[in-house]
Amino acid sequence: MPYDDSPPPTRRARPLSVAAALAAVCLTAAGCGGGQEPGAAGAASPRPGGDAATSTAPTGKEPEPTTSASASAKPLPKGLLTGRTVVIDPGHNPGNRDHTREINRQVDIGTGRKECDTTGTATNDGYAEARFTLDVSHRLRALLEAEGARVRLTHDADRPFGPCIDERARIGNEAKADAVVSVHADGSAVGNRGFHVILPAGVKGGGADTSKIVKSSADLGARIAGHFARTTGSAPSNYIGGNTGLNTRDDLGGLNLSTVPKVFVECGNMRDPKDAALLTSASWRQKAAQGLADGITSYLKG
Repeated sequence: MPYDDSPPPTRRARPLSVAAALAAVCLTAAGCGGGQEPGAAGAASPRPGGDAATSTAPTGKEPEPTTSASASAKPLPKGLLTGRTVVIDPGHNPGNRDHTREINRQVDIGTGRKECDTTGTATNDGYAEARFTLDVSHRLRALLEAEGARVRLTHDADRPFGPCIDERARIGNEAKADAVVSVHADGSAVGNRGFHVILPAGVKGGGADTSKIVKSSADLGARIAGHFARTTGSAPSNYIGGNTGLNTRDDLGGLNLSTVPKVFVECGNMRDPKDAALLTSASWRQKAAQGLADGITSYLKG
């Protein structure tokens, strides 16, 4: 079926107070319904590790790093985010499926090694996560630039595959970003619904040291979760995060290797028909982008 990727008219981001953002995501024990977080064996999505699915690791060469990384060159208006830099990381790449050998190559994530990248998931009728993440990222970029932010994408489907997860982190670091948001959608079981924001755990080993970004990333993630729930009407995940919409992990290279505040956002579950109906809706994707923009703005202006 055809999908409309053209963004509707944008509006300006609207910051909320921290208290309102946290209340919206039901961070207290009472309030939100839904299932309980699975134990360690059941908590991971079918894309194990989040950065990359488990697979073999044949050799292959990664393209040369893209230093421009889709930075906007147009003049920016004066706004709430003037002088701020935000890096948006659209999860996966539509070309990854044609370069499985290259994306299966192992890279160092500081505490171990993982695959360069994965193809991501898709809805049951074939709407790819990589297409979803690019669309939401484009919408988010437009909203942030309207507030004067300098926005950079880690890729814009402008390279054959990737970038690898270590390069994605490096792009945010080298940009000295004030915030980095990696946009994803999950691929879990039917009945598992809702969004969750993945926060970096305290990790130190090899080239990874998140000690300076754990607190700031948690603040960024909580604000995004609150605004995302409020703007989209989606509930926090009923299968991971204990109904808070927040999940801390130490196995994602994109977070482990970051030296600037960074979170991953799983906007919904593509394998659940009800969530898929939202994710494939252009109007809902605009709401998702607005929720992300509002959360980022709240964090940067808080």
